[in-house]
Amino acid sequence: MKKTRILSMISATALVSMVVVGIPSAAHAAAPQCDGKVPINSCQGATSDAAPYVMQVPANFNGTLVLYSHGYRPNVPIPAGIPGYGGYTVKNTPQPGPLVGGADTSVIAYLLGHGYAVAGSGFARQGWNVDSAIATDVELIGAFKTQFPTTKHVVAWGESLGGYITQVLAEKYPTLVDAAAPMCMAENLPAELTEAGDFLWGFKTLFDPTIKGGNYSAGAAGYAEAMGDLVKVFTALGKLQAGISSGAWPDTSSATGKALAAAGVPSRSALLLLGLMAGLPTQSAHFDSISGPDGALKVTFPLAVSPALAILENGATAAALAVLVTHDVEQQAGGAIFDNTKTDYAARIVNERVVFNAALSGNTVIDALLGALSPQNPGAPRAAGNAAAMAKLDAMSMHSDVVSVPTITMVGVADPVTSAGASMRLANLYADQYAAEKAKAYSDYKKTREYNQPKKKLLSIWSTTPAAYTTFTSDGAPITTTPAAPGTNHCNFTAAQYLVVAQELVSAGQTGKFLAGGLTNNLVRKAKNLSVDPLFSFDLMKYYQ
Repeated sequence: MKKTRILSMISATALVSMVVVGIPSAAHAAAPQCDGKVPINSCQGATSDAAPYVMQVPANFNGTLVLYSHGYRPNVPIPAGIPGYGGYTVKNTPQPGPLVGGADTSVIAYLLGHGYAVAGSGFARQGWNVDSAIATDVELIGAFKTQFPTTKHVVAWGESLGGYITQVLAEKYPTLVDAAAPMCMAENLPAELTEAGDFLWGFKTLFDPTIKGGNYSAGAAGYAEAMGDLVKVFTALGKLQAGISSGAWPDTSSATGKALAAAGVPSRSALLLLGLMAGLPTQSAHFDSISGPDGALKVTFPLAVSPALAILENGATAAALAVLVTHDVEQQAGGAIFDNTKTDYAARIVNERVVFNAALSGNTVIDALLGALSPQNPGAPRAAGNAAAMAKLDAMSMHSDVVSVPTITMVGVADPVTSAGASMRLANLYADQYAAEKAKAYSDYKKTREYNQPKKKLLSIWSTTPAAYTTFTSDGAPITTTPAAPGTNHCNFTAAQYLVVAQELVSAGQTGKFLAGGLTNNLVRKAKNLSVDPLFSFDLMKYYQ
């Protein structure tokens, strides 16, 4: 496939981190094979489910193991011709820690240099595999302790799907894990698939009705359908990008889309509405929705164009995620798992239609778009899920939203894959949990006259975007070749930001407490573009609204 201009705006690694869950088995891993080298003793092996793992232990091991769970890796190969992901092959290479920018091992080196051991698995199955991943991690902890009996503490961390695995591991096995750090944590699968699925459904309905978008066939036929959908999504996105300024619609648009085009509805307004109803961020890697080029577009660009360009960047990731994860989970569940037959998209954007009224081209256009997407329009058929498959989906491991051990979250406020709303919901629920713990402590005090203040067990860290970061060429065109802005893209953290989490994590694992407030604030300030403001607030995912 010939790559379109959209590739200049889409990260080829946008889906490298999501989450999976599994039921631990009673089996035990075979003893690892260690090289015995100094200063780092490297060990390799496999758990009873054939998941490969790696352990690295420094000569000055201080007794704390830092266990890492990697993020989502597609469970099928991506053919070389497909834009954005071409050439991906399924792999289960073990990963003992985060790789900054996809390759930099400096965070792992820091931990080893300070006496901490690191370990991680490649997992037995790729894709959405939470249950098996939990079983692997539990077994890996046991194997490590057997091989290194001086181990005193185990802390766990992971990104995206790996963050989800980490949270579930801590909830189910608080006696195995002393502290946890779910970074850019995925939300429970129904919420994740609702966000991605809503956008893909709307995209299909307006811009290319030949996209299947779910209910994929079994076996090779379904795989071909999903890969075909990826090609169609990126092709239509390229055409939308070319028509952002003019408002032109792709020639692949549906009859509904073409009717809207004939009525004068700009394609960028339609694209933005799809992003808003799904809950995608309106800031992206290169578009802050605030800045405009010098000249006549200084004000109109951020008002009318920039939000749509942000959705274009973020929507590429969301749509691809919807295709890959939907195909993956449908094969596991045995049928269609996305259902929007009862979704009220008008209710989804009650606030957004006011805030983004200009970019949506006003109330008349908004109402026309909502009418086009309503169940009353036969040109916008809703997606119906398979009841049995959806029941299997609900039976997959989900986190219970209980903070059992000291926990650190970190997420970008404009992450288009794992919404900051997931970490916000955990923070809100923990506030209720902590209030109940305080109430119980006071109740106990009235009986014993001894008040035991409950320890706070959640530290929320937010990776924030700069005040303004969109840049332009001398002729006013936005520049999209620069690195993604902080707080945007998926799990887009610097080494300094990872190290803030790492230091808080090992401190909490060893002492049961986070670092002192002054030290935490100093680390956050030096790392830049981070906030630990307890009053920070972020909208929940649309699924929970």
